[in-house]
Amino acid sequence: MTRKPTQLDAIADSWVEKMAELSPSFATYIGRKGFDDQLDDYSPEAQEAHLAESKKFFQQVKDAPVADKVDEVTKDAMMEDFQLGIELHESGLWKRDLNVIASPAQSIRDIFDLSPTDGEEAWANLVKRMNGVPETIDGYIRSLRLGIDGGDTPARRQVIMNIEQAEGIAAADGFFIKFAEAAKVDGALKSEVEQAGRQATEGYAKLAEFLKNELLPKANHVDAIGRERYALNSRRFLGARIDLDETYEWGIEELARVTAEQNAVANEIKAGASVQEAIEVLNNDASRKLHSTEELQRWMQNLSDTAIEKLNGVHFDIAEPLRKLECMIAPTNSGAIYYTGPTDDFSRPGRMWWSVPEGVTEFDTWRETTTVYHEGVPGHHLQIAQQVYNRDELNSWRRLASWSSGHGEGWALYAERLMADLGFLDDPGDRLGMLDGQRMRAARVVLDLGVHLGKKKLDGSGVWDFEYALDFMGKNVNMSKEFVNFEVHRYFGWPGQAPSYKIGQRIWEQIRDEYQAKQGSSFDIKEFHRTALSLGGLGLDVLKRAVLG
Repeated sequence: MTRKPTQLDAIADSWVEKMAELSPSFATYIGRKGFDDQLDDYSPEAQEAHLAESKKFFQQVKDAPVADKVDEVTKDAMMEDFQLGIELHESGLWKRDLNVIASPAQSIRDIFDLSPTDGEEAWANLVKRMNGVPETIDGYIRSLRLGIDGGDTPARRQVIMNIEQAEGIAAADGFFIKFAEAAKVDGALKSEVEQAGRQATEGYAKLAEFLKNELLPKANHVDAIGRERYALNSRRFLGARIDLDETYEWGIEELARVTAEQNAVANEIKAGASVQEAIEVLNNDASRKLHSTEELQRWMQNLSDTAIEKLNGVHFDIAEPLRKLECMIAPTNSGAIYYTGPTDDFSRPGRMWWSVPEGVTEFDTWRETTTVYHEGVPGHHLQIAQQVYNRDELNSWRRLASWSSGHGEGWALYAERLMADLGFLDDPGDRLGMLDGQRMRAARVVLDLGVHLGKKKLDGSGVWDFEYALDFMGKNVNMSKEFVNFEVHRYFGWPGQAPSYKIGQRIWEQIRDEYQAKQGSSFDIKEFHRTALSLGGLGLDVLKRAVLG
């Protein structure tokens, strides 16, 4: 039976509409029409407008009556979300919002990956969106100037890498130039698209110039964000309050445990082999090689389709619209692997994206089997698409806008382990690949907290610094030096985000174990998953209260 919407649902739905107005990128992401010709505004005025609307809706939610248990969770989640958003604004972090992966410097360009490109109307919208890039960047620069004026600027190493990124986009063969050239339109519209591509490119040239000439000389020489701001960021990404010092010590223990497990699996692959030697065996196994992006795409799609088929009706109940997951090769070359959710009506399905670096043509399946489970089913796709699907119970905010990294990425890591427990990673190579990822995520907990809280190095000699972090990470991942370098820059510039994966997994497992203890002999893990996922993307403290009561 369809649940009757409540007053609180109406407020939540109105907030989603307001979010679409405040963030056209969000509107594009959820498939809301009417905003695909606009960009987000990162100016100080827009920041204040967002704060004012947040406070207004926060009061409405606070005053709204609670009609049922669904409302109880909605109110709990929205109150937490608004309160955190207000605290984040008041912290002033938006005046120094620059990092190598997830700041406005990247977001302005990234939305073009999701923007509709089919037909003349779509490209007419894209002309306006590209023409808006310079103005959007101007607003962003004005916010960063407030940080300069207040002596609160991003770290120098983040600025340096962003200069490189912006100059790459602003190059004669940069993203917008190529994007416009590839447009499948003719005549006057084609000319408008190409001109808009040049306009957007000029916007990034202006950003590069500002970063180099104004921000870099004033950039912070200290990488660590400090305990108070770190605690705020940790709440932001987890939706939970944790003991930071206890978590650091747990991270050290968890890293040692996963490493020992990895060593045991390496011995299965080759008797007496180290992890590195086992990896060499796997890398030299021709049966585990893919030789083109086309092969990679087909392999991903087949593995994903098989997982959905085998899990559905056995370990999960997967609704029909969720059984379509598109595995895509991204139009960019960053090396990132990520998931984008379906539109509200499922006209655009959930998609797993692989951004393959330039020149990379070979891929090892042992590394990536678990990646497909992480991004697809039972990972992000099952989680995010399920909440979009659950419209009979959840308002649009709960379905489309409520998200925390700890919930989302924690679930995806939980899903990796679950697939191992269910026998989908019995192959030692595939299991080593899963453990490789788990070890990296455990290492990130130690590194991130170690750096930003000013912890002593693990050998006791001074505090964490960039060189030590780089060496530490290099010893705990089997990745290229370029990848490790980028990742460490990411952790230094985006405090609290990277640990949310492993800490999120820990909290998911704690909630499951407490739920099992509460249920006793009647515990059914399939029912636990159904109950938890049907709630949508809650902060982890709210999830715990909702599941355990």
